[in-house]
This record gives sequence, structure tokens and C-alpha cells, in this order.
Amino acid sequence: MSQALKPAATGGAKPFAQLMPDAAKMHRLSALLTLLLLIVGFSIASQAFFSVNNALTVLLQTSVIGLLGIGMTMVIITGGIDLSVGSVLALSGVATAMSIKAGFPVAPAMAFGVAVGAVCGAINGLIVTRLKIPPFVATLGMMLMARGLALQLTGAAPISRLGEAFGLLGNGALFRVVEMQDNGFPKVVFPGIPYPAILLLLVAIAAAYMLRRRQIGRHIYATGSHEEAARLSGVRVDQIKLYAYVMSGALAGLAGNVLMSRLVTAQPSEGVMYELDAIAAAVIGGASLSGGVGTVSGTMIGAFIIGILRNGLNMAGVSAFIQQIVIGAVVIGAVWIDQIRNRR
Repeated sequence: MSQALKPAATGGAKPFAQLMPDAAKMHRLSALLTLLLLIVGFSIASQAFFSVNNALTVLLQTSVIGLLGIGMTMVIITGGIDLSVGSVLALSGVATAMSIKAGFPVAPAMAFGVAVGAVCGAINGLIVTRLKIPPFVATLGMMLMARGLALQLTGAAPISRLGEAFGLLGNGALFRVVEMQDNGFPKVVFPGIPYPAILLLLVAIAAAYMLRRRQIGRHIYATGSHEEAARLSGVRVDQIKLYAYVMSGALAGLAGNVLMSRLVTAQPSEGVMYELDAIAAAVIGGASLSGGVGTVSGTMIGAFIIGILRNGLNMAGVSAFIQQIVIGAVVIGAVWIDQIRNRR
């Protein structure tokens, strides 16, 4: 049995995406069609929806969800879940801000924030693999601890006056063109491509390459598809799970830097319920909560569905409470479709 399974789990067989069931591919295509229909529908409902400024707003809003969703996708593929990403986002942002206040340059401070997120992910992974505590309970505990630590360190107060350099990542843009008018005020000729969107694209490409073309990616899929078979095939299942949780935590830390940089203030209360958006993005994009199925491209589609849905409902004047109902219904529908797919 071990020899029969080994090529599929470890080696140079086809990438897992080529072995994905047709139903999973159809799920991703249906999500893409849903995204296009949302864009068309909201564009008809409001002319301002299709403007350049609103498109940039959607990109900025989706960048945080997308970064969290990529890490969440890796965890879900292994058959786990990470409920702590919203709280880890806040703790990482606070860690970055406190480092800047202590006199560190912005880049090393942000690297420290990402490292704090990775440590939180490592603790999650160790609790799941060593203590054999279910991922739901382990990451729920981390969610409470990370949030409590962020609030304790700051006294539940925001950290402000972090400098213009701190806001560059969240508010800067590539190819932005600004000209001075005769009245002395600047005029934005072309808003440019936001740095968070570029960062999301780079992370998505790297994660997709890792999952589809590298051995560790095949091991992640193998672990979620059949953990015992993967173990018998020589896959170090515990190390793979640990890696997935570390990546989820690190990307949550990176998302925390992006979000706090946009605000130019570290808010310890930020990131509440963001874990649900990350899970929703992954599931809407075709990831299976049973494990073994999921793609970065699908998660990106799911993230944009959530971002555009929130943006369009905001422009339509729909209250935040109704938006929660709509997003919840979408998540339930996506999970229901996933269950039907698994039964088939």
C-alpha cells in the first residue's frame, strides 16, 4: 500500500490541480460567473460603482481579505481551520506599531509584526499536532489570547503618530501621477495601482506556485485528502500541518501591517470577524471544509465576491446588519454546495 500511494503523495506525478474532480472545477467556474454577475448588476444599479476610484476602493478592501484567505486556504486544504487570523492580525499590527514607537525603522518593525503572526500560527500548529486538540478549539483559544494580548499591551487604546513612512504600504500606489494646479493644490491625474493590490498579487502567485508545482504543495493536498494514507506514503503530516498554520499566521501578520498602514494607526480592536470573511472567501472559491480541495485562484475569486458584495451593498445604502445577513447566507450556500459535491 505504501509503495502504491507514494508517487501520488510525494513525487513527480501530475500537479494536484489536474487531478481535481470536475465538480470542484465547476464550483470555481460558477464562483467566477457569480463574480461577473455581481459586477454587472451593481454597475447597472449605480454608475459610480464602475468608476476608477471605486475600483481602487474594492482592491484595497479585498487585499486584506485575500491575504487572510490564502493562508486560510492552506489550512483548510489540510483539513483544519484557523479562527484566530482576525485577532492575530490585530496583535501583529500592534507589535509593528510598538516597535516603531520604540525607535525601530518601519521595514524591520513590519517584519517583526509578520514574525509575531508566524509565531501565533506555530503555536496553533503545535497545539493541533502535539496536543492533538481539534483545530477549531485550538485556534478559538488563540483567537481569544491574541485579542486579549493586543488589548492588554495597548490598554485598549489605538497607537497613533506612527509617521508617514508607516502609511506608505497601505496608502501608496505604483505609477501614481500627481500634478500641481495653479491654485497650489495637487491634482491626481492617475491614482496608480495600490501597493496592497500588488502585494496581494505577488503573494497569490507565490502561494499558487507552491501549491501546484512544489512537493510541499502536493503534501498539503495529500494530507487533507487522506491523512493516514499520506503518512504511510512517507509524508510528514505533522510538519505539513505546522507549515500551513505558520503560513496562515504569517499572512495574517502581513494583512495586519497592510490594514494598520491604511489607517496609519494601530487599532487593537481591528480584525473582528475577519476570520469568517477569510473562511468564506476560501469556501466560495471551491475549497472543501473536508480537506484536500482548494486553490488560490478560487480563493481570490471568493475574496473579490465578498469585497464587491460589501462595496455594492454599501453604495446601495444597505445597512451593515443586513450585509451580515447576506454574507452569512452566501457562506451557508457555498458550504451546502460543498457538501453536495462531497456526497457525489
